[in-house]
Amino acid sequence: MDTAALWRGARARTRAFRRWMYRDGRPGTLARAANRLSAWQFSAGLLSPARAITLEVRGRRTGRTISFPLVLAELGGRHYVVSMLGEDTSWVRNVRAAGGRAVVRRRRATPVRLVEVPPGERAAYLKRYLDQAPGARPHVPVDRHAPLAEFEAVAARFPVFRVEPAVEPVR
Repeated sequence: MDTAALWRGARARTRAFRRWMYRDGRPGTLARAANRLSAWQFSAGLLSPARAITLEVRGRRTGRTISFPLVLAELGGRHYVVSMLGEDTSWVRNVRAAGGRAVVRRRRATPVRLVEVPPGERAAYLKRYLDQAPGARPHVPVDRHAPLAEFEAVAARFPVFRVEPAVEPVR
């Protein structure tokens, strides 16, 4: 077996494992533990990619602060966060309930406002996100090298939020 075939097989197993961690569109026990560790690591800025952040948002039911590791994608000089698991995620519902008020952490806390990008405008951001967030690739049913038209077909299923400076303090 040649080296290229070995790499393809390894990538396929890795993708399958990542999808398994988030089966039914929700993080399983292993994924929740990994997310907690990643949130701590990303907020501290330790041994993590420069785009790795921790998003903190108030829980819509409990009112407690929820922390979640994300990748901050950049396009056109602006920053975006994308829900790799689609609409039905707690952090997306919490951000919407909080009116977009959140905190981004990477070595320090920065209050932000997340503004949802309309579905018809998401394709380019989703494509760029897959370029910058390798861990999200198994969850989005389009290859990152696909033409923009393929992203347009699925973009409505993946919320995209533009990260803007907060105009009022986060409570």
